[in-house]
Amino acid sequence: MPAPLPAPAPATPTRRSWRQALRVYLEPASLRMLALGFSAGLPLLLVLGTLSFWLREAGVDRTTIGYLSWVGLAYAFKWVWSPLVDRMPLPLLTRWLGRRRSWLLLAQALVMAGLAGMAWQDPRADLAALVWCALAVAFGSATQDIALDAFRIESADADRQAALAATYQTGYRLAMIWAGAGVLWLAARAEAGGIAGYQPLAWRTAYLAMAASMLVGVFTVLLSPEPEPRPLPAARSAAEWLRGALVAPFADFIRRYRWQAALVLALIAVYRIADVVMGIMANPFYVDMGFSKDEVAAVTKVYGVAMTLAGAFVGGAMAMRWGVMRVLMLGAVLSAASNLLFAWLATRGHDVAGLVFVVSADNLAGGIASAAFIAYLSGLTNVQYSATQYALFSSMMLLLPKWLAGFSGAFVDAHGYATFFVGTALLGAPVLLLVALAARVKTTETAANP
Repeated sequence: MPAPLPAPAPATPTRRSWRQALRVYLEPASLRMLALGFSAGLPLLLVLGTLSFWLREAGVDRTTIGYLSWVGLAYAFKWVWSPLVDRMPLPLLTRWLGRRRSWLLLAQALVMAGLAGMAWQDPRADLAALVWCALAVAFGSATQDIALDAFRIESADADRQAALAATYQTGYRLAMIWAGAGVLWLAARAEAGGIAGYQPLAWRTAYLAMAASMLVGVFTVLLSPEPEPRPLPAARSAAEWLRGALVAPFADFIRRYRWQAALVLALIAVYRIADVVMGIMANPFYVDMGFSKDEVAAVTKVYGVAMTLAGAFVGGAMAMRWGVMRVLMLGAVLSAASNLLFAWLATRGHDVAGLVFVVSADNLAGGIASAAFIAYLSGLTNVQYSATQYALFSSMMLLLPKWLAGFSGAFVDAHGYATFFVGTALLGAPVLLLVALAARVKTTETAANP
């Protein structure tokens, strides 16, 4: 089998003016990522955060809600089937749309079907059926992520990846407004007689609307150009194809980073741990603090996401101007520290002004961290294996945090919300050391590849 193409040597970053750095957001590739980011961001809350609000309102206990968050582990294991998405053509679709767009369209269809299935379930009557539909949504969404990450990485050079990450995050967060605030707003408006409380038909209306909203991604895929196809070496046998699809992408990463690969993977595994573990209990926390659907929708799902968008744009611009690693460190500090504000809010009860303050700080920090982290992950990939390697990295990012998050409900039941939020902040402390060490790995790689 021909040897894989070597990863391109990292280029010395060109220092731009702020105007030049911001102009990249108007380029066609950036605008396409805005719409595709919406398609990617829509399913996540619907099987995690918004679902936890629905389940808590239906009377499901917090411990069960925590365990059900393991549905999200589909995102952590997407590296298992990512080589198929990276290389296997789909009958008819690939010839019509190309390798990346065919997989995107198939994944979006699965997400739409799963959301429609969730809409017709009542957790009080058949929780298991709802969970199976949620698993289908998570699997389809994870598959869409694999294809979309490759589509993004192959759509522009490395110099523009931070900007594409920022516009992707913008679309992603706009979808989260719709999948968070939109669902709650639709469910509140659909409540019979205007009486607040749990009503299955109200949630059915909301989730059917979410299924229809995936058409944004479908139309974008149909109207977007396929990235320039990367030539793949011809396989002489099934065994050789499997080696090229499954073994070569991981061997390439180890070959390029050697023993330092363990450090890079460790950073990826824990960078977002404070946010992910805390996030599962956020919506049950709002319900238990007495916040209404409209209050949660307005503050946490609209205003809060707007703050995340601001953070994503600032983070993307700062990464282009000052470098990814510096912004990565800043995001790690801010993300862990903002969890302490939730511990303070837990002592305040139903305090809307306090909720606005805490959500502002938390989402601004999260936006900065996310933009820098996506740019960092993108820079680690070899374009020869973009889908598989990025799926490995993004899966590593979620595996440990999602597993720990499954126990969050039991921890809150035993120790209370305030202690839980302080504990999640402390989980972010080791990340700072790993970022500092990873910055040295980047310097070593750059020096080794002038």
